[in-house]
Amino acid sequence: MNTNLLSSDGPAGTGRRKRARKERPTPVRFSQSPWGQPKYVDAPTEPLDAQGVERIHSAAMQILEEIGIDFLHEGAREILKQAGCEVRDDSPTVRMDRGLVMQEVAKAPHRIVMTPRNKERELVFGESYAAFCQVSSPPNVSDLDRGRRVGNRADYQNLLKLTQSFNCLHFVGGYPVEPVDLHPSVRHLDCLFDMLTLTDKLVHAYSLGVERVEDAMAMVRIADSLDETGFAQAPRMFTNINSSSPLKHDWPMLDGAMRLARQNQLVIVTPFTLAGAMAPITLAGAIAQQTAECLAAIVLLQLVRPGAPVAYGSFTSNVDMKSGAPAFGTPEYCRATQMSGQMARYYGLPWRASNANATNCVDAQATWESASSLWACSSANANIIYHAAGWMEGGLCASFEKFVIDCEMLQQFAHYHQPVGVTEEDLALEAIKDVGPSGHFLGADHTQQRYKTAFYSPFLSDWSNFESWEQAGSIQTPERANRIFKDILARFEAPPMDVATRDELEDFVERRKREGGAPTDF
Repeated sequence: MNTNLLSSDGPAGTGRRKRARKERPTPVRFSQSPWGQPKYVDAPTEPLDAQGVERIHSAAMQILEEIGIDFLHEGAREILKQAGCEVRDDSPTVRMDRGLVMQEVAKAPHRIVMTPRNKERELVFGESYAAFCQVSSPPNVSDLDRGRRVGNRADYQNLLKLTQSFNCLHFVGGYPVEPVDLHPSVRHLDCLFDMLTLTDKLVHAYSLGVERVEDAMAMVRIADSLDETGFAQAPRMFTNINSSSPLKHDWPMLDGAMRLARQNQLVIVTPFTLAGAMAPITLAGAIAQQTAECLAAIVLLQLVRPGAPVAYGSFTSNVDMKSGAPAFGTPEYCRATQMSGQMARYYGLPWRASNANATNCVDAQATWESASSLWACSSANANIIYHAAGWMEGGLCASFEKFVIDCEMLQQFAHYHQPVGVTEEDLALEAIKDVGPSGHFLGADHTQQRYKTAFYSPFLSDWSNFESWEQAGSIQTPERANRIFKDILARFEAPPMDVATRDELEDFVERRKREGGAPTDF
């Protein structure tokens, strides 16, 4: 699908200008940058000095050595016990020596090359690279036309189509909305089928027990035309596991993570640490706990397969102490994100962060909270950015309009991190000489030859004056985004897939459904 230039007449607006808009529909035109993975050119913002980093590291080690982490998986505890960790038969708590921790963490790669079925969509996780994915896992979905509703497969598929269409989104980070109209026992089969056929980007699988993970790996192998040996030669999919903060890793996620690690597939370990609720109210304490919970699982995965690809995940924010509701895009969230980046780099690990907000509708608050979250990710050089487009309500809803608005911000951040040229042509002394003190640069050859690449080319922003905006129908940003996403969906074409491969995927899904899929009790 070519989305470099799309347009839409869209629906008429509301209010006093409705008739004028209907009589004089104006296409909503936008462009987007070509596919590519951004690289940071600035040094990361680091609020902690060297002593502060060491103190948080030391506190995390003390948590692991003296307090311990609960591993609610007997097989995981046995692996850790064999490695020399303190494991008692009457308790799920595991304590591990800091020497062992640092020894095992050092085995993890600092750079991970991820290869989806479309090899041209290959990604690097780590170093100075950034990669963005859409909102993941909300139970609800919304748009201006139909309002807020429970997640369903049709909306799930449409959000996948948007993920495929926007070049600023690099991978599929889980279900963009939970399709609850599909039975939980077979939901993963239909969802993975949709991921693999409606997109050709890197895909994610949830670590929720044996069958779901094994089915996901089998389906990715089919889509990539690989046997088990070829599949295990390089990371081709990934999962994200959350600790049950404070200080606990549960059975389904541990089991799935270990299965993926054995097959050399990426596991991102993201503690769910909200300061004041599931972690200390101080940022230093919350980051220390986050680090301990993350490293504990990474040690296990390195023991399962030395050198297994893993990433340090951060999600630390604060809560509203009046209601207990999570808060995002706050100063605390920004600082916690930047501090997390420092800790990930301390251990030499690729690092996952998030774009997030807590607002209930597509308004100014949604934009400023997401802008703050993305600025935190950008200024701290996050490698893997979850929920980059469409997140609302603290993760309870996926918004189609917010999806488009967020993609505008992502393009701006990606453009911001392009290197600044200072060649002789960039300095433009000849152009300045030609224009002189009484001319202008709009018609200068130097401008005409470069303006299409010199500036950020917006696909959503409308920078016309008030009179032009009013003449065109004066639609506001959410309405504009509504027209854009519907135009993209109307023009969508699925990426190509070999007919035999698609048939094999369909046969696998149908067979596993006949076998009952996955159990729904843990």
